[in-house]
Amino acid sequence: MKRFYILGLLAFFIINQATAQTNNLSAPATNASETPEDKETGIVKGTIQTTDNQPAAFVTVTLKDANRATYTDEYGNFTIKNIKPGQYVVKVTMTGLQSKEETIVVKANEALVINFTLAEDHRQLEEIVVTSHKGLNDQPVNLGKISMNPMDVPQALSVIGQGMIREQQALKLSDVIRNVNGVYLTTTRGNVQESFGARGYSLGSTNLFKNGFRINSGVIPEMSSLEKVEVLKGSGAILYGQVAPGGVVNMVTKQPKFNFGGEVSMGIGSYDLYKPAFDIYGPISKSIAYRVNGTYVKANSFRDQVNSERYYINPSLLFKLGKRTELIAEGDYLNDKFTPDFGIGSLDGKTIPNVPRSSFFGTPWQYNKTQQATSTLTVRHQLNNNWKLNGSFSYQNYYRDYFAVERVQADATGKWGRPLGKINTKEKFYAGQVNLIGKVNTGKLEHNLLVGMDADRSVTKDYNYTFPAMNGFPSGTYDTINILDPLKYTGRTDLPDYTAIRRRNAPINRIGGYVQDLIKISDKFNVLAGVRFAYVETRGIDSISLIDDKKVTGKTRYDNAWSPRLGLVYKPFSTTSVFVSYSNSFTTNTGADIYGKAIKPSLIDQYEVGVKNQFLNGLLSANVTLYRINNNNLAQAAPYKLDGSVNTDPNVKLIGGATISDGVEVDLAASPIHGLNITAGYSYNYMRYTKTDTSIGSFKSGERLVNNPAHTANGSIFYTFSKGRLEGFKIGTTIVYLGDRFGGWNSDVIRDKNTPYLVYTYRDRMIPVSGYTTIDVTAGYTFRKHITVLAKVSNLTNTYNVSVHENYSVNPIAPTQFSATVSYKF
Repeated sequence: MKRFYILGLLAFFIINQATAQTNNLSAPATNASETPEDKETGIVKGTIQTTDNQPAAFVTVTLKDANRATYTDEYGNFTIKNIKPGQYVVKVTMTGLQSKEETIVVKANEALVINFTLAEDHRQLEEIVVTSHKGLNDQPVNLGKISMNPMDVPQALSVIGQGMIREQQALKLSDVIRNVNGVYLTTTRGNVQESFGARGYSLGSTNLFKNGFRINSGVIPEMSSLEKVEVLKGSGAILYGQVAPGGVVNMVTKQPKFNFGGEVSMGIGSYDLYKPAFDIYGPISKSIAYRVNGTYVKANSFRDQVNSERYYINPSLLFKLGKRTELIAEGDYLNDKFTPDFGIGSLDGKTIPNVPRSSFFGTPWQYNKTQQATSTLTVRHQLNNNWKLNGSFSYQNYYRDYFAVERVQADATGKWGRPLGKINTKEKFYAGQVNLIGKVNTGKLEHNLLVGMDADRSVTKDYNYTFPAMNGFPSGTYDTINILDPLKYTGRTDLPDYTAIRRRNAPINRIGGYVQDLIKISDKFNVLAGVRFAYVETRGIDSISLIDDKKVTGKTRYDNAWSPRLGLVYKPFSTTSVFVSYSNSFTTNTGADIYGKAIKPSLIDQYEVGVKNQFLNGLLSANVTLYRINNNNLAQAAPYKLDGSVNTDPNVKLIGGATISDGVEVDLAASPIHGLNITAGYSYNYMRYTKTDTSIGSFKSGERLVNNPAHTANGSIFYTFSKGRLEGFKIGTTIVYLGDRFGGWNSDVIRDKNTPYLVYTYRDRMIPVSGYTTIDVTAGYTFRKHITVLAKVSNLTNTYNVSVHENYSVNPIAPTQFSATVSYKF
């Protein structure tokens, strides 16, 4: 508790300072960040807006003769400090707009205020922002709970905007993530969900966010409602707590607007894909705006007997509660029904069978029904020009009803006894956060502070089931088929019975407090420092028998950890930043030690160094990042029990293993001529076990972890004609490479049963999977400024490959497919 008191006192002090400044708003206007130490230098600041009096956010402001540049914030404000007295030219630029210039004279110890109005109105500006492909380092993001210039952040960032999501006609999150270098699709277990990896680590549900809140990853999210997808590579523990160190993915939904507009569209595609969608926004009054978008998707599949149907709606309201306060209320609802599909499985747990890509080994009756509803309430209050207070609350209700034959694990001859699986899960998720963001000076140092607290609670309820023995098959087995010879057995088609025998309840509570400060030491040096204290209460699973009403109460475990972060940014030029950083995160562990106590969390250190470059006035971006992620206290099976006997229980563990993940990421983005946009990326990762034991259940030292390719690469080229007979026509291609990797499980130590002595050996459980490349081609045409036609051919070369979850869900990638969308904007 003392740790929370420290954080609370610090937060109280900063709020006090912010309130004091708010109470002085009636004083003569001065720049709150000016200090006596700013002698012999001046300040240029101002606001940029459009002709309809709306703020122009993220516009580039350059002081040409001083080689200085900055971006406007979300309110259209900008500030350039520490300028030597003299005459300069201020240039304002925005992709797709004509630049504006003005000559100014900067005087010592004075703040010069200069404002610009862009000729285009707010709606036209938004259209340009949506359709243009911005560079790597000119897209300020809010993924870090505070808007910052990417050149000031000692960490790799990626933003996939609405323009690319639309052009590529993304249907799944994997369609978007494939544009992020070093982040890749790992598995599609049962075709129920998509799992991703980055820097050697799996990005589970704890790393997937929507509008800054954790979201259940047990369903594939809808893409049509997204404004952008932000990816913060590396550790996000200081701001998000219990997350894997590979990265954080945040989906940002579309927001209400005070100008009327919208779009209706109709999408069609291979295998009877139909997707009508709508998006409408506008004002209700001078202080209230709305937005509502939704879609319906119905499709079959290249997989036999597999189909899907989903409904989605996303309404939101924006309330202007004064000049400094706004309230956003938003929600969404997804109803998703589809056929669970475990793909083609494996033979003897080691080999991928040679069967047609369309082969389906399930039953006609199996199903998966998922409903997910979320609601979020956000309040943003501008205390004054330098401080703001944001608070938000989110509620999520997730429900899944699933029944199928599953886990395609045939023997070497193809014989497979089809096991039954039944899931009925309900999860309620409550979360809240409050963030105080402000700018303050101490001497010559400029501070961009973030102080916040967050908390969440999830309660998961599910059931255990039993299945009666029928037709000579034991309980839990539906029947027997042969995946290599379908005519060898006659499979059942009837719907089997099941009985719920136990209900379980599993709550998890998390709370965290954090402080982060981006300190500007000079024009060339920035320091980003912060720390988080996180507390996790994993309540013991309480279960009750539905047969005899006997109740079992589980043991509750408590974990807590400090997660520090420190980074240094050096800017030798205004267009180049070099950074180094260190961060620490933690992951909770299951199991207990030999004394029966819960295993402590594993602490993970991450080191990162990189360079970010903007060349040719932003026409070319080039970033390089190198990293090392070190888990020195990996939990693994204990070699012996407390009594000295050999341990054969994998849940009896010790902290004694280690992994290291080394890698490099190279990103490029270029717009050499108007209308041509090029992006490319390459990543290398070497994730392996470096310290293991030789006891039963231990892993093999030096072995790469499964589902982690060494090499990945991606690239896209899009060109839009802006003149001549082809004006409005666009064409592009996207190429993605996923390198060689292993499925299955990593090798572990087992006892050799073929010898009479205690001989231990490594069990090979890895399935080699070759790398592959896919090519997508997109073309589109916009005419009369309202009607757009887009068409795409995906997997142009009809490449065949699979994604592997362990050894029982081996799902082929889709063959060559066609899709097209016609949209009308009003």
